[in-house]
Amino acid sequence: MNIGDVAEASGLPVKTIRYYEDIALVRPARGANGYRAFTETDAHKLKFLSRARSLGFTIEECRTLLSLWSDQARSSADVKQIAEQHLDRIAAKIAELQAMQATLKHLVGRCHGDTRPNCPILDDLAGQNGG
Repeated sequence: MNIGDVAEASGLPVKTIRYYEDIALVRPARGANGYRAFTETDAHKLKFLSRARSLGFTIEECRTLLSLWSDQARSSADVKQIAEQHLDRIAAKIAELQAMQATLKHLVGRCHGDTRPNCPILDDLAGQNGG
């Protein structure tokens, strides 16, 4: 398959596939003309990477997961550990976003939103929490 074909098969943009090749996540063969020649295995790896990235795994986590996926002697505990660590980061991010939401909700509730110049939102951003 050429890069256009594998892009269509994997659902990834050509630019992303080139990037994944640059960082050695995939290694397509090169023809005598220098063109990339992707295999079905490459297409499956790219689909795998697309799904892993859509779940928020980092490039390095994807590299490890891809290696584990290819290793039939792998331990599922290794995979689970990576996923659990990622899940913990997601939970922390959710908590952070909920705290941001609560703060902004409070500030929006305190702002009159009228023609007066005083605004608790701007006061808070400026570090003037008294308003």
